[in-house]
Amino acid sequence: GALAREAQPFLDTHALILDDPELRGGLIDLIRKGRYRAGAALVAQRDRLIEVFRRMDDAYLRAREDDLAQVIARVLDALEHDGRSEERRMAARLGEILVAENPSPAELASLAERGLCGVMATGGSAYSHAAILARSLHLPMLCSVQDAETVLGDGDLLLLDGEGGFAIAHPAAQDLATLRQWQRAQAARPRVAPVPAAPARTRDHEQVALYANAELPGEIAEARALGAMGVGLYRTELLYLRQSALPGEEEQYAALRGLMLALDGAPATLRTLDLGADKAIGTGLAMPTEANPALGVRGVRHALRHPAILRTQLRAMLRAAQLGPLRILLPMVTVAEEIAAVRAHAAECLAELHAAGVPAPATLPPLGAMVEVPAAALGVRTLLHEADFLAIGSNDLAQYVLAADRNLGTLAGLYDPRHPALLRLIAFVTSAARRAGKPLSICGEIAGDVTALPLLLAVGIRELSMLPARLPAARAVVETAHCAQLRAHLPRLLRAGSRAEIEALLCTLQQP
Repeated sequence: GALAREAQPFLDTHALILDDPELRGGLIDLIRKGRYRAGAALVAQRDRLIEVFRRMDDAYLRAREDDLAQVIARVLDALEHDGRSEERRMAARLGEILVAENPSPAELASLAERGLCGVMATGGSAYSHAAILARSLHLPMLCSVQDAETVLGDGDLLLLDGEGGFAIAHPAAQDLATLRQWQRAQAARPRVAPVPAAPARTRDHEQVALYANAELPGEIAEARALGAMGVGLYRTELLYLRQSALPGEEEQYAALRGLMLALDGAPATLRTLDLGADKAIGTGLAMPTEANPALGVRGVRHALRHPAILRTQLRAMLRAAQLGPLRILLPMVTVAEEIAAVRAHAAECLAELHAAGVPAPATLPPLGAMVEVPAAALGVRTLLHEADFLAIGSNDLAQYVLAADRNLGTLAGLYDPRHPALLRLIAFVTSAARRAGKPLSICGEIAGDVTALPLLLAVGIRELSMLPARLPAARAVVETAHCAQLRAHLPRLLRAGSRAEIEALLCTLQQP
């Protein structure tokens, strides 16, 4: 009908783009000679051609980059979710290791469900979103392994040690014997007795609350057995990454209900959706391509532009609040007005639930903000007027303070959460929250980094949330620390001019 006639010119344009010799020729070279996966080749060609469009003088031709981005996004979506791709089936066979340039969280979530047992990436870093998800999935992953895609081929044997940070290509008989010996030793290890869910106590009797970051049901049981007092950061993105349609209220409530029942009265902090344009490919989120997704429409910015998606999440969270203590955490907050806007949506959702007779709390649960944007850290006093609590997201805060992409392995030497500038910001936020009498936690990777814990204790952090597997080592560090002595070093720490000076001071802090 009329709609088809209107759409035909756009469909013709997309067909012409797909038939373009420049696009197709480049794809064939990347796949055959560069040994790229189909999806990675499409992304590489898209980015190269978009740069060509942007350098053109003709405004009409420059505008065609949107058509290119849209049509490639549709092809990527089909590759991601058709479930029939031979490449996907091959990568997901039980016992196989994925070798790729920089797999997305959506790819890992999907392949892990189908038996993937390890990942070797030629790009990325240990702080990337994909690497963090891999750790949650207990999936060994190495990042920034140069030339892996050219050295290794389909069917090659590879031993991957995620903890040791190395891999052995084409292992010899002795390597395999060592692997079997390690497997036998792991199987023979005695079961560790569960640790009571209680705060860790420093040598001078200060209490430090230890929580777990989680996004999978299995992580809850693991965290509780390792003494977590609850979930300090529950990431809700996995529901979106595992399917091409947006999860509805009932589906989200079912997942949160399972979380709250597993916690059995322990508290949970639920983070609303935080997916940028680079992570949304293959999900039900229609997000336009952005030149720099890390600085784009993500977190609370996306939520306020798409209130229907936000309100679905809020309704599910409010219903789950009937099952145990929970807090709602907003990612990527820049200004206090964003918190106020979400609070207004939450109040309306709560009134709707009450009017419909759906069980929900009488009042809103605490609403907090992640401090991961430098402007939020510097303007924290204003944020504290609106937020009920704060959580420092050190991964993104470090990325923005240091202007170093956390997903870029080539900048791994610069991206350091223990940089003096970041330490000063964390100390500033901690001091402001303490004066305001508002709870504050830190939930980035630095919270479980035993070499950085003395720094966090020195600046006054008393609530840490981390990967469950890191809880025992973190508890051991806290219980050997002396907070008063650490605080005595704080002026010197805050005056440090380099990471080397921080490292030297850390050695002093770790001495009894």
